[in-house]
Amino acid sequence: MANQDIACLLLKVMASIKIECVVKGKYSVAESPVWEERDGTLLYVDASEQNVYRWNPTNNQVMKVHLDAPVGSVVPRNSGNYVLAIGKKFAFLDWEEKMVTDITEVDSDKPNVTFNDGKADPAGRFLAGTMAMETSSGEFEMHQGSLYALQTDHSVVKHFNQVDVSNGLDWSPDHKIFYYIDSLSFTVDAFDYDLQSGEISNRRVVYKLERDECIPDGQCIDREGKLWVACYNGGRVLRIDPETGKRIQMVKLPVSKTTSCCFGGKDYSDLYITSATKRMDQESLQREPLAGGIFKITGLGVKGIPPHSFMG
Repeated sequence: MANQDIACLLLKVMASIKIECVVKGKYSVAESPVWEERDGTLLYVDASEQNVYRWNPTNNQVMKVHLDAPVGSVVPRNSGNYVLAIGKKFAFLDWEEKMVTDITEVDSDKPNVTFNDGKADPAGRFLAGTMAMETSSGEFEMHQGSLYALQTDHSVVKHFNQVDVSNGLDWSPDHKIFYYIDSLSFTVDAFDYDLQSGEISNRRVVYKLERDECIPDGQCIDREGKLWVACYNGGRVLRIDPETGKRIQMVKLPVSKTTSCCFGGKDYSDLYITSATKRMDQESLQREPLAGGIFKITGLGVKGIPPHSFMG
């Protein structure tokens, strides 16, 4: 295909893309979006407000459960309800009863650490990472976090430490590669992944963010094996080819603090983006009236992979 033909194709793709703010929530830090296929709902959290939400696009209803600690991430449980990475604990959430049952605690020797992003792997484990809480506005103690896996028997494996801000996770379509973001490294990393044992190895960088792309946050993967990375303070999502290390697409949003993304909808062709308002002053909020909302991008021409559930 000639360069001119490629350029025309890209222009057609860009022209078909539609961005819609589907939940005007003004969330402080919306994160961890997961599409629930059974109910056709979007599950997500607001870490700062200590809430878990479910949005039903059919009736535009948003339901929530308030928790007693910052919640970094949530995933569906195969047997029903949910599992949380909350504070320094893994815990179960009974949605109807609004009841949290602790499973286990990590980092008991670090009082200023909390869980952040997490996701279930294809074998049903729940991987989630920790980070230091802010000591002042936007300031973090470095190298305090770790990456953990809650096994299906409810035991915990610690994969590594020395993490600054543990964030986006996902797996290649063949489940042989684990992708991971430690935000303040400004890279997207890859590991070899043994699905049977859950062991990871051979860490390497697959993409280094440019200055204007700002901070890598949450991520997801499409069926072609390309990564979609939300850029905090960058107001965009990037489509990355992890094999070449190249950015192949960028979609800008009308908000700057894009936090995470996931595919959803009937055929997983919709890309949902969460965003934040934390540390935005009144002038910034006026300039970005949709800040803190949940966005849906359609017309990308690619589909995502259905999310995995915790099997324990």
